[in-house]
Amino acid sequence: CAGLTIFGIGDALLIASGSGNSPWTVFSQGVSAISGWSIGVTTFLTSLAVLLFWIPLKQKLGMGTILNAVIISISIEFFLPYLPQPDSYALQLVQAGFGIVLVGLGSGIYLISNLGPGPRDGLMIGLQQLTNLPVARVRTVIEVTVVFLGWMLGGIFGVGTLMFALGIGPAVSMGLYLVNYLSTR
Repeated sequence: CAGLTIFGIGDALLIASGSGNSPWTVFSQGVSAISGWSIGVTTFLTSLAVLLFWIPLKQKLGMGTILNAVIISISIEFFLPYLPQPDSYALQLVQAGFGIVLVGLGSGIYLISNLGPGPRDGLMIGLQQLTNLPVARVRTVIEVTVVFLGWMLGGIFGVGTLMFALGIGPAVSMGLYLVNYLSTR
């Protein structure tokens, strides 16, 4: 739960930076723009919609799957109004970078618990098993698709989105390393 909360705070920092969002948040923000619902609510509803795709893909829910959908959405909803929204482009990028680091750390804590994949990860796993394509290719197609759809709906795509795309792998790796290091002490 702590890892998912940290993940949600990191995502909220990225949103508040105004420099661009993570791919799925671009989508949720686009849905928010046309529906009038808050981004926390649309993040949760997007998670539920993604879980519907699990049915034909024969993916199995875990406790972590449900907690992922609920806690990240609540964290975004709760923390976003209290976070700074910098005017300076340099500060926006610094805030986005810090948000990406927090998402990576939160992911490290969450993933080590092994309580089931998050909704988006389960979609990736199911599509990879169905198509037999490499995970990297499947994930890339999913991410590019949701960014494009989200941007078309009014979500913010920008330098922060590119920073996320390039930085999330190393940030998660760092998070996993840190959690492993601290747990062996």
